[in-house]
Amino acid sequence: MNSVLDHVRPIKAQGLLIERAGRVLVNVPDITLGAVNCTAIVGPNGAGKSLLVKTLSALLVADEGEVMWGGAPPDEDRRFQVGLLLQRPVLLKRSAINNVVFALRAMGKKRPEALDSAYQALEVAGLGGLADVSADRLSGGEQQRLALARALALKPDMLFLDEATANVDPASTLAIEQQLGQAIEGGLGVVFVSHDMGQVRRLADEVILMNRGELVEQSARTDFFKHTINPVTRRWLAGEILV
Repeated sequence: MNSVLDHVRPIKAQGLLIERAGRVLVNVPDITLGAVNCTAIVGPNGAGKSLLVKTLSALLVADEGEVMWGGAPPDEDRRFQVGLLLQRPVLLKRSAINNVVFALRAMGKKRPEALDSAYQALEVAGLGGLADVSADRLSGGEQQRLALARALALKPDMLFLDEATANVDPASTLAIEQQLGQAIEGGLGVVFVSHDMGQVRRLADEVILMNRGELVEQSARTDFFKHTINPVTRRWLAGEILV
């Protein structure tokens, strides 16, 4: 488990506003994440889901509002405690093992310790036999599993994923979900954006629905799918197109 000094949960934001060319893309007055183990963010394309997770993970800065990690603004000392895995992974043109080692070295680990941790991470991901293969020679699913293994090797307190399984095969989706499940059991907090409602039902403890840049509903998974009284959520679950 992470030390108290490394802790970043809960992640909170107030007054978030993101505009582009005079159009409001995100308008979230208040949101708190990390109270449960796993949160799914759903909604139509263009709802602001990706912008929200990038802002909460401090990859982007909102035009207005503040983000707080564990009661304090994002800072370099806790940068590695908040991870972000995108739909298209960013990998180095080097072996799978050295992709993980590079990240571990960047956070201050000595090379022998980094190598040991990297091999362990690849074994857990089912990629141990591909440790010496260049990342650009891996399949799309293997690349995403490598990117997740690298993120998990850093032992973050919170991990954001943006459509991490959208472009991978079913076997890789299963492997990724198993990786995440193990990490969640070990104390990792996960927030993931997905259009896969089956995946949301399998993994999430709570669900957030976004539309037009706004947070429509945030509720426990069972309440969201079975007991919601929100008319927009009901329309979304019924398969209507939200505009």
